[in-house]
Amino acid sequence: MRIVIKVGTSTLAHATGQLNIRLIERLCRVIADIKNSGVEVIMVSSGAIGMGVGKLSLPQRPTDVPGKQAASAVGQCELMYVYDKEFEQYHHVVAQMLLTSYEIENERCRNNIENTLQRLMDYRVLPIVNENDTVATEELGIGENDTLSAIVATLAKADLLIILSDIDGLFDSDPRQNPDAKLIPRVEQITPEIFALAGGAGSKLGTGGMETKLRAGLVANRAGIPMVIMNGKRPELLYDLMEGKPVGTRFEGGKSE
Repeated sequence: MRIVIKVGTSTLAHATGQLNIRLIERLCRVIADIKNSGVEVIMVSSGAIGMGVGKLSLPQRPTDVPGKQAASAVGQCELMYVYDKEFEQYHHVVAQMLLTSYEIENERCRNNIENTLQRLMDYRVLPIVNENDTVATEELGIGENDTLSAIVATLAKADLLIILSDIDGLFDSDPRQNPDAKLIPRVEQITPEIFALAGGAGSKLGTGGMETKLRAGLVANRAGIPMVIMNGKRPELLYDLMEGKPVGTRFEGGKSE
């Protein structure tokens, strides 16, 4: 089985932008254990800009392109250092892949991405993918990693896309405002009615909200890949998901015959 796990900034960092050490240690331990069981894992990780903001002690996330790119350049080093350190203790090797829309849309580059991902899987390496924010411009940028994770899942021919969020899944109303909001465990098709349930943007350090996750679900489902949105604050639930238990919200896809 091959899965893609997207980790958002809200999972990796506190609201200050500083690394949530306890949570990332738990997340890496669970992912390492899942890899030990024979599951092939690819991570798509946000957090470079957010970590750069914390590392540089900036009062808020930059709004200008050079500021974002500078924060990303600083934060990407920190991000990969942390992943390498955490996974190394479980004897897993990580690899960094930084992409822009140019590589994805260019057929030759796209084939190279697919071949590299497959060879990394053959080597039992854990690829960690992020958008190349340091060089991406509006023309080259993908914009947010929810969409990138769905694209990576498609390129890698994954069996499942898992998006770790700061809430339990898709609800019938905003759980932050309505305490009686109910989790929707299963979505057969992402329709305009489902999109109407999505709120606005996510955390102030991140770029995505529920709407971007639903758009990612459309990309994945069209490729026959189911998607699950679940709470990244509870990484141990990944064990339940791998055992086929209901976790979060599952958006159906399924590999075509």
